[in-house]
Amino acid sequence: MQNNTNTRLASPDAAPSAPAHGHGSPWLAVLSVAIGAFALVTTEFLPVGLLPAIAAELGITEGIAGMMVTIPGLVAAAAAILVTVGVGKTDRRYVIWGLTATLVLSNAIVALSHSFPLVLLGRALLGIGVGGFWAIGPALSTRLVAAESATRATAVVFAGVSVGTVAGVPAGAFLGELFGWRTAFEAAGAVGLLVLLTQMWLLPKLPPNQAITFRQLPELLRVPKARLGILATVLVFLGQFAAYTYITPFLSQVTHLTATTISTLLLAYGAAGFFGNMVGGALVARSVRTSLIVTGLVLGLAIGGLPLLGSGAWAATALVVVWGVGFGMMPISVQTWIFQAAPHAMESGGAVFVAIVQIALASGALVGGVAVDHTGVWGAMALGGVLALSMAALVALRAKEDGKPAVKLHAVH
Repeated sequence: MQNNTNTRLASPDAAPSAPAHGHGSPWLAVLSVAIGAFALVTTEFLPVGLLPAIAAELGITEGIAGMMVTIPGLVAAAAAILVTVGVGKTDRRYVIWGLTATLVLSNAIVALSHSFPLVLLGRALLGIGVGGFWAIGPALSTRLVAAESATRATAVVFAGVSVGTVAGVPAGAFLGELFGWRTAFEAAGAVGLLVLLTQMWLLPKLPPNQAITFRQLPELLRVPKARLGILATVLVFLGQFAAYTYITPFLSQVTHLTATTISTLLLAYGAAGFFGNMVGGALVARSVRTSLIVTGLVLGLAIGGLPLLGSGAWAATALVVVWGVGFGMMPISVQTWIFQAAPHAMESGGAVFVAIVQIALASGALVGGVAVDHTGVWGAMALGGVLALSMAALVALRAKEDGKPAVKLHAVH
């Protein structure tokens, strides 16, 4: 997910007074972190465009194949907290190297495995990299440059997220169509290996500024307004990924689009997310509550409209593009609400929020898979639409604006 905003999430690894120095330009080091973010986003959602082919070759249902999204999400939830606390005073460049290495190993296992349990093992390793990276990676990028360039450095990292979101899934689907789904994972592993070697050369020593303890982590959950925002986040992420995980089977089985057309439509979906990001930013500046409600309505109506109108190619195309707009609005809306509610808990709350998002993401893929196996792919879309609309209703009925200026944050993937 992407979000281009002008402040960053506080972290124990926030920028010190002077940048760290390694081999080459500090901006090349920032770029290596950004490409790492791109590789992680691409790999986490790579199965979305490949589910039919994976399920057919491994002899499983598409609902079961959706566990390839569920498992890394669940592991990432635990890793976000355990890595944040567990790394202690370890040099953060070693942590980043280790997290990137899990990406390489994960893709190698998936590409070479002919057993679905081994595939899930590989995907579980990816979860460690995803959760750990989102807990500490973006803030570390700000330490590589001068303090006045910290926001720009964070924007570069999240540009990698944006590119991965827009191009990663359709590129994987395209590679899978031409050369087989294993080739897509092999390519992602090759990119990860290149990123790891680059990071080993470019990243300087990054000693921690302070350590987070387990006692600090629940601070976010003690604030009523933040708890409401967390519930809204869970509902909307459940809805998003109950449906999005199975968008390729839906477009193939119900809309009867070709693999090439689906790849193109997924690209349009991601591009619409850029526009949605700008819309979300404008709405948040006026009213965070309104932004949340509009996000839930756009997602709910677009996703929920697919079971009704998705058999027509033009209608499905329009709904998927509108869905992409809602997808782009989602992260900035939910994060701004939560961290506006509890700015004092931003430092320790970041890891908790990453964990909650990943649990909701994984659970969405899981319940969507159950719906697919029991009712068909349309059931996952209907479920996703209902959950997103439930979020809009919750916020409309329970949330109150407090008039504080919006605290804009980067998206958590």
